Amino acid sequence: MNENRKENKLGTMPVPRLLVSMAIPMMISFFIQALYNIVDSMFVARISENALAAVSLAFPMQQIMNAISIGTGVGISASIPRAIAARRQEHADHIANTGIFLNLCYAVIFITLGIFFAGRFYAMQTNEPEIVEGGTAYLRIVWILSFGAFYGQIFEKMLTACGKASLAMIAMASGAIFNIIFDPLLIFGLGPFPKMGIAGAALATVLGQIFAAGIAFFFNRKNNEWITFRLKDVFHPEMQAVKEIYMIGFPSMITMGLTSMSSFCINQILLGYSTTATAIYGIWLKLQNFCYMPSFGMNNGMVPILSYNSGNNKWDRVYQTIRYALTTILSLMLVLTVVLECIPHVLLTMFDASENMMAIGIPALRACILSLVFGGTCIILTSAMQALRHSRYTLIVNVLRGFLLPASLFFLMSALFHDLGRLWIAVPLADMAAAAVSVFLYRKMKKDLGHS
Repeated sequence: MNENRKENKLGTMPVPRLLVSMAIPMMISFFIQALYNIVDSMFVARISENALAAVSLAFPMQQIMNAISIGTGVGISASIPRAIAARRQEHADHIANTGIFLNLCYAVIFITLGIFFAGRFYAMQTNEPEIVEGGTAYLRIVWILSFGAFYGQIFEKMLTACGKASLAMIAMASGAIFNIIFDPLLIFGLGPFPKMGIAGAALATVLGQIFAAGIAFFFNRKNNEWITFRLKDVFHPEMQAVKEIYMIGFPSMITMGLTSMSSFCINQILLGYSTTATAIYGIWLKLQNFCYMPSFGMNNGMVPILSYNSGNNKWDRVYQTIRYALTTILSLMLVLTVVLECIPHVLLTMFDASENMMAIGIPALRACILSLVFGGTCIILTSAMQALRHSRYTLIVNVLRGFLLPASLFFLMSALFHDLGRLWIAVPLADMAAAAVSVFLYRKMKKDLGHS
């Protein structure tokens, strides 16, 4: 009876209502998660501009962690519903338990990086003592205690994959609220808490992630009847499950991993102008992440629906879901573009911007904000192609958008004009080109599937 009820929800509930029930909780939780990233930077900016630059330089390394955890989670959130649709319950369990093993491996790798390589990462970029010392402390904590980030993602994606998006929202929001509360306490040493500065920001972040992971695990054990955790299966991963997870999730990993490389390269270009420019770019990445949270929430709600219904050959529901998702996100991105273009000075004021930062940052943000509509298009269409087993198309777009286009355009604009003010137009140009490619490949995918 429970299995039939779930099938009815994913396979027969009206698509608009189903998409809202799956996507809205994820949008809210991603919004809160992005909000604490911004709040984190706002508090760090009150320490000093160099402290903000140190956190900005750490962001690409945090993106690599996110790339791995989110990519694995996306693979799981698409694979589990497909296994359930095929009545392969044991395989669905193997996918979940294999995902737990993979995240344990990731955590071990990043603990090693945190112990041995955090300082070297900063030393090779700048010789500013405050940036190197503060950044090393920040990144070391984030890497060594990374298991909260990895397990938070996987347990939340398991909830979403099984139609428990509201519980995933509660888990993610709980971690974000924890972080927002403890950020000022640990950074500035309020009350009985020690004054830790930039290291306090890192500790608040990882403790929030661990808290969220614990809640998400509890919800899975208590409320998720679709999957069963078994310790013996965790340490005996199924290779077929590994293959399925990475086949779907690898493009997401590449996307964010290449974005991290791109951010690193762009930061090196901007450091040639000033550390203030890198701080502004770091602010934009946090704001961009915040603006794309509806797209990521829609993506997370959409993928299980597409996987389940394509597995049952209900293609009318598949394409109806994509149309609703794309229309909603494009409308929202357009509204955000108009609103944010009017208030770049307000956005910078939140980060205690100096006059110099205002002078550089206002035109920079106005140029970057123009990319939102195109970026939203890429996120929805590439997610759809990924869920419908056309990951190679997703990979093409992600390589272009994540690395080749932004890094090469920043380099080209810098070489041609040697003018910091003109560099920022590279951001919308890169997303505009990537959006055109994603539309072309999406149409090609439909022909490949015989649904032109």
